[in-house]
Formats: sequence, C-alpha cells, structure tokens
Amino acid sequence: MSARQNTTLGVWLMIAVTFVFAMQDGISRHLAGEYNVFIVVMIRYWFFATFVIVLASRMAGGLKNAARSGTTKMQIFRGALLSLEIFVAIMSFVLLGLVEAHAVFATYPLLIAALSGPVLGEKVGWRRWVAIGIGFVGVLVILEPGFGVFRTEALMSVLAAFMFALYGLLTRYVARYDSAAVSFFWTGVTGAVVTTAVGVWFWEPMSAGDWGWMGLLCITSASSHFLLIKAYEVAEANAIQPFAYLQLVFASVIGITIFGETLRPNVAVGAAIVVCAGLFTLWRARIAAQRG
Repeated sequence: MSARQNTTLGVWLMIAVTFVFAMQDGISRHLAGEYNVFIVVMIRYWFFATFVIVLASRMAGGLKNAARSGTTKMQIFRGALLSLEIFVAIMSFVLLGLVEAHAVFATYPLLIAALSGPVLGEKVGWRRWVAIGIGFVGVLVILEPGFGVFRTEALMSVLAAFMFALYGLLTRYVARYDSAAVSFFWTGVTGAVVTTAVGVWFWEPMSAGDWGWMGLLCITSASSHFLLIKAYEVAEANAIQPFAYLQLVFASVIGITIFGETLRPNVAVGAAIVVCAGLFTLWRARIAAQRG
C-alpha cells in the first residue's frame, strides 16, 4: 500500500473517529441529563478497562508486558487526568449543550501548542503564538463576556479543554518511554479505578431503555479509541489531525437536530475563528517538523 493510500485511509478513519466521538458525546449528554454523571462515566470505564485488558492479554507478552512502563507514575497521573476531564466535559454538555461546549472545547489544539513549551520544552514560534492569541479571541466571541449573557458554566468547557490539552501533552511525553499499547492499558485501568472510587458512592437505578443507551455508549467509547489507534498507525498525525475538527460539526448537528439546541451567530463566528487558528497552528507545526 502506498503512502498516499495510507494517508487516504487515515483520513477516513479519522472522520469515522470524529463521528463516533460525537455520537458518544450525544449519548453522554442524554444519560447525564437523566442520571448523575459519576455513574455514567464509571460504567463506561468498566467496559473500557475490560476491553483494554482483553486486548492486552492477546498481545505478545500479555498483561505483564502491557503494564510494564518506563514512567508508571506519569501514566497513572495521565489516566486519572483523562477520567476527570471526561467528568467535566460531560457536565459541560448538560449545562451548555453540545454546540457551545464543543465550540469552546475546540481550543484544545491551541492550548497544546501554548503548553508544549513549558511541558515538553518544544519551541513555539511567533506565528503560532499569534494564531493562539487569535484563537482565544474566538473564544471571547463565543462567550461574550461583558454583554450580560456570559454564563459561568462555559468555564467548564474551558477547563475541559485545558485538561484534555495537558493529557495530550503527557501522552506525547510518555511516548518517549512507552509504546502506544502500554499507554492504552494504563489509560483504561487507571480511569476505571478513579471513576469507581468516585462513582460507587453515587449509584442509582437505571431504566431498561437507558441501559441500552449505556451499552451503546460503552461500545462507542471502545470503538472510537480503537479507530483512533488504527488511524495513527496508517497515517502521520500531522496529515490527519486537521480532520479532528469535524467532531465540532457532527456534535453541533446532533445538538441541533436531537436536543433542539440553537447555533447563535456569535458561536458560529467564534468557532470559525478558533478552528482557523487551530488549523494554522497544525500547519506551522508540520512545517517545523519537516525542517527538523
């Protein structure tokens, strides 16, 4: 298979990933609107951890090899951070809706670029800093501070984006020591432990119909991560990462058609600014990588 075919396959896989992620967010919003967010995330992680353990046990070296990390403490912190970020993100879906929550959350690539210097010691040029600044102007357009309509709930989406950006940077950091399979294992297992420690205190009965939605959420959670791994296996991250912004489009469509949300003009304009700034930073990062 040629490099072109690999990239094409990677693009289609990334599009599939963003669609599944958007479905996952829509189901999460429904369930967290009916039940407390802690048990929704906990049950999701039970399935995810089981999937990870089964997958690891079938690989060369089994569970022992999957758990062997060169930076165990950082893997545990990274896994815990993601599980807590999911709590925050789902709450933002319920409080803000999918459209506005995702419009703000789309800043996470900009945050990754901004934090890559202090966290990973990477150089960020002035052009990317300008793009980062423009991107956050887009966030201000979305949030409209000072116009009497600013909602403090929006800060939850900002926090979720920051946490996810830090998780992404730490994933790149641990990749210096561990394989993707090891990181995947620790993500699932640590997340299950953390969410169970919190969620078990908030258990409440779930209707038969919502157990069906819960099952679908578990399936989309595992399949989305599997598709993402496959996408990065067949294509370079720089080539397919821009397509991750389609999650904003898919989630907005679900929010508008299923949950009756509206797309306010300032949110549309602000989201466009954020996405354009993000695409520019990805393009500059790709140029920097080619020069390096």
